[in-house]
Amino acid sequence: MRIAIVLTSHGELGETGRSTGFYVSEAAEPWEILTSAGHEVEVVSVAGGVPPRDGENADDPVQRRFLDALGETRRVADLEPEEYDAVFFAGGHGAMWDFPGDPGIGRLTRGIHERGGVVAAVCHGPAALVDLELSDGKPLVAGRRVAAFTGSEEAAVGLTEVVPFPLAERLREQGVEHVPAADFTAQVVTDGRLVTGQNPASARGVAEEVARLLAG
Repeated sequence: MRIAIVLTSHGELGETGRSTGFYVSEAAEPWEILTSAGHEVEVVSVAGGVPPRDGENADDPVQRRFLDALGETRRVADLEPEEYDAVFFAGGHGAMWDFPGDPGIGRLTRGIHERGGVVAAVCHGPAALVDLELSDGKPLVAGRRVAAFTGSEEAAVGLTEVVPFPLAERLREQGVEHVPAADFTAQVVTDGRLVTGQNPASARGVAEEVARLLAG
């Protein structure tokens, strides 16, 4: 199977003067699990090139292997949905700025979902699902059970007033049943071919669920 892991290209943490990007473990661990399962995994980003990163642990061997292999990425807008069986949106606070409403993300995700593929996201990655409509105009997430970074977790990291909107609340406004667990504990929710995770601790479990679904 062929899988696209999508990363944010946004590197500024609001008006704080701090940098952000994709959270490395949330891409590296799924990449390792899915490639080890024999799938072809391509890592892309919203703007292409070398995406900004956050939360890097230089002592983690999985992260080192992932970053060594990363290099330049293609733009998500340049992908053809029919060539992929699944899409996985890694988190990191940058995703809150450039995932929602991105036309390339919408086209890829809609195409994969409507062809029977798997859509997955972790932590702030579900920001890709905000305002994402299917061909019939209905939100992809309407009536679905979803996990995402919670309001209390955002408060715990001191960024409630920095992010452009509260992720879990925005998803609930679109008809989602948000299913939280205790802060910073692993939480993976599978609803048909939609798999979501709450936080970095959930990245491995989301990838394992994607592998299970792709195995049939």
